Amino acid sequence: MEISAFLLPKDQVSFITSSMTMLEALVQLENHYYSAIPIIDEEGKYVGTLSEGDLLWKLKDTAGLSFENMRDVTVGDIQRHVHNESVGIHAQMEDMLTLAADQNFVPVVDDKGIFLGIIRRKDIIEYYTRNITD
Repeated sequence: MEISAFLLPKDQVSFITSSMTMLEALVQLENHYYSAIPIIDEEGKYVGTLSEGDLLWKLKDTAGLSFENMRDVTVGDIQRHVHNESVGIHAQMEDMLTLAADQNFVPVVDDKGIFLGIIRRKDIIEYYTRNITD
């Protein structure tokens, strides 16, 4: 089976850009009840994933940073502690499954690194549960 069958396309996925502010990222996480969100750059390439923990560490470790001045920090200025690896759209199922074991979602990119969407671990588990029990 091709991994594209599991793809939740970019137009159905919330993501942030590296130029957004820390406050904008926090609002996106809150609005969608996410614990992590993909980051893309100005060219549309996947550059990483921002987690709630990354925001908390930045808030804790930056003197003078508070909720009031989070608009002064961009997502690109926040150190990320977890690296969610992406897979290419033509990757093998085994590659995706290995990553999905450790990540809530697997970002999918084209041959040029352009973000196409995500594959959610939940969808993979549901698929295999249906097919194993049938």
